[in-house]
Amino acid sequence: MKRLDSIPTNKIERVTKLVATGAKVGGNYLKYYGQKIVNPEMTKDQLHEDNAADIYDGLKELKGSALKVAQMLSMEKNLLPQSYVEKFSLSQFSVPPLSAPLVMKTFRSYFGKEPHMLFDEFSADSINAASIGQVHRAKKDGKNLAVKIQYPGVRESIGTDIALVKPIAIRMFNLQGASDEYFKEVEDKLIEETDYVLELKQSEMIREACSHIENLRFPKYYPELSCEKIITMDWMEGIHLSEFCKMETSQEKRNKVGQALWNFYMYQIHELKYFHADPHPGNFLVDADANLMVIDFGCMKKIPDAFYVPYFDLAKKENLNDPVFFNDKLYELEILKKTDSAKEVEFFSTLFHDLLTVFTEPFQQDNFDFSDTKFSDAIAGLSEKFANDKTLRKMNGNRGSKHFIYVNRTFFGLYSLLFDLKAAIDVSTYKGYVTV
Repeated sequence: MKRLDSIPTNKIERVTKLVATGAKVGGNYLKYYGQKIVNPEMTKDQLHEDNAADIYDGLKELKGSALKVAQMLSMEKNLLPQSYVEKFSLSQFSVPPLSAPLVMKTFRSYFGKEPHMLFDEFSADSINAASIGQVHRAKKDGKNLAVKIQYPGVRESIGTDIALVKPIAIRMFNLQGASDEYFKEVEDKLIEETDYVLELKQSEMIREACSHIENLRFPKYYPELSCEKIITMDWMEGIHLSEFCKMETSQEKRNKVGQALWNFYMYQIHELKYFHADPHPGNFLVDADANLMVIDFGCMKKIPDAFYVPYFDLAKKENLNDPVFFNDKLYELEILKKTDSAKEVEFFSTLFHDLLTVFTEPFQQDNFDFSDTKFSDAIAGLSEKFANDKTLRKMNGNRGSKHFIYVNRTFFGLYSLLFDLKAAIDVSTYKGYVTV
């Protein structure tokens, strides 16, 4: 695989790269429509494949928050053509790594010495490379270690990348008069993800708080071998969750991993009110005994009571069936606004009732089987319906509290992982871990 000796970090370099990528995508459309004239039956499958490849190729060299967007989109299986999902999913743990000289330079910048002086052994070749950093193997005092190194310039380019993405997002999602708080929420979280000192504190806090949950494992972290751009932790033996999902394995093991994943998230959300908000497969490993291992805590989200209470009130079937109560909660969650017309109130009340009726199904039952395609098909059907709803396109999509961004992302990601696992879970088991 090609290794990178530098990453574009200033605004002009990053804009130039994105413009070049846009030109390639434009060329793909011209080619498609030219071929369509000759072959009217031609589908957009090849167009999607070409565009996905060109967009990913451009983003993977930018890394940082630009590539993080692709990573987040790869989790939204119902919102993108499959070719985009497949290509963007590579950003979870497979992108061009930094060259060895750049790795050495990073160590010299922060520790004043090269890695072989800090560790007994250090592999200059990375094991995994993703959107914000890459991982190397090392050894010290007989311990096998994983050393995560952040790409240079990632933190400094976040503001530029958000400014580039913002106008595109406003047009794509019809965020008329969009509040800057949405984009500020994303920017703040990305900045937190580039603070490895903060990540180390978050990792230790969650490790201690969730260590009693069955079939869940965490690495130990080493502050003396870590800094704001480098984190050292135990090397965890296992395979990525996405690889485990593709394996021929027993339903018992699938359920075991799925239950640990469900308990981990429900315990954090309902007990800690502070949770891991980046549930993509690259952040999880599965060991030989089907224990789930969590290896990245860069993105954490605190959920305030003012959002938590109405959000989970609407997970209860009796509340969904009470129109007055339901609408009151929509106002609390900023989905409905005092300035809305009667038509807007009716439209968005119906839309979110349909959405939540499907989305909260797992909470309505004691046990839930994520291998049943009826649930995933229902979510996909809603996504398709909303994507083709001409009325919705005309309505102001600037709706809901900023807390929806990472809470919904977490649930969509969690459901996606459980779909892939085809796991059956006990919905209430996590309650047994709650301390009274």
